[in-house]
Amino acid sequence: MSHPTLGIGMVGHAFMGRAHSQGWRSARSFFDPPLTPQLVALAGRDERAARDTADRFGWASVETDWRALIARDDIDLIDICTPGDTHAEIAIAALDAGKHVLCEKPLANSVAEAEAMAEAAERARARGVRSMVGFTYRRVPALALARRLVGEGRIGTVRHVRAQYLQDWLADPRTPMTWRLRKERAGSGALGDIGAHIVDLTQHLTGERLTGVSAALETFVKERPEPDGERTGIVTVDDAAAFFGRFTGGALATFEATRFATGRKNSLRIELNGSAGSLAFDLEDMNLLHFYDGSADSQVQGFGRIVVTEPDHPYVDAWWPPGHALGYEHAFAHQAADLLTAIARGADPEPSFVDGLEVQRVLDAVERSAARSSTWTTVDIHS
Repeated sequence: MSHPTLGIGMVGHAFMGRAHSQGWRSARSFFDPPLTPQLVALAGRDERAARDTADRFGWASVETDWRALIARDDIDLIDICTPGDTHAEIAIAALDAGKHVLCEKPLANSVAEAEAMAEAAERARARGVRSMVGFTYRRVPALALARRLVGEGRIGTVRHVRAQYLQDWLADPRTPMTWRLRKERAGSGALGDIGAHIVDLTQHLTGERLTGVSAALETFVKERPEPDGERTGIVTVDDAAAFFGRFTGGALATFEATRFATGRKNSLRIELNGSAGSLAFDLEDMNLLHFYDGSADSQVQGFGRIVVTEPDHPYVDAWWPPGHALGYEHAFAHQAADLLTAIARGADPEPSFVDGLEVQRVLDAVERSAARSSTWTTVDIHS
């Protein structure tokens, strides 16, 4: 079907830039959003690398300065896929210029930056300009189904929340330095890079907020070789984060985020235990959701294995026949399709910059608690 177009300008061309590029392409191929995304221009300081990504994914042109994207009349939305130290400047400039914004997580490197971004988003919203933060895992079909089941009361009152995000790509101390290991670029380490995901997901799934935390952070390898192999660099972020928390409804929560879990490649695990049942999920088996129905006959009670590939499961009807698995890239298409639909309808997309700010406040409380020997630290919750 023919729909009006929305010009997309993307800042960033590496791993996440390619994931977003594929998401925009698939959104217009498999879904029927009321706006058709046009991949107008991709910006990156390394023109050769940016042009390679542009050519591979069908971007029409390349810029070497993100400001050029904002100045172009043929671009309606700025997609930010850059390190966290650039998010605030790019997003605020784009919103003030009347461009819609999709910004990768975590929203910013500090609460102050996130607050400024949320304020800019609210100013822009009054003019019909929309913004969204890219907590993409919300749109994994199994996790979207989990949220639906919690909302329907299928597990009753949530009592326990367990969340882990386990990777191992830094376990080898010979792994070279990267921008993700420098606090001035990344804001924090495993805490913000992957811990932000599980903070957002648990608040999203439960519909509740974390009120306080007791935390510990650790840097196991404090110095690493630079990519040139001739020097070493100092690691200034955490390698692992572990914290205990409590939700507004009284549930107890435990969190772990690490890039040192040897053998775990991308294991995002969440388990919710409620008064009437439980749910469990692991991203390394992402088409499955495990559900315990406490109301079932005692003779057959046990965790059931739901293969989330049926047409009546969230997002799945746009893809393949039942039983044909989806993967990592598909959630980016769901994200793009949802954002296009919200913009066309004049609706507020989720997660909002305010949602991103609330996650940033939790990350800030974790860092403050860890700096004070795991002292219980209240999360700054605003209405």
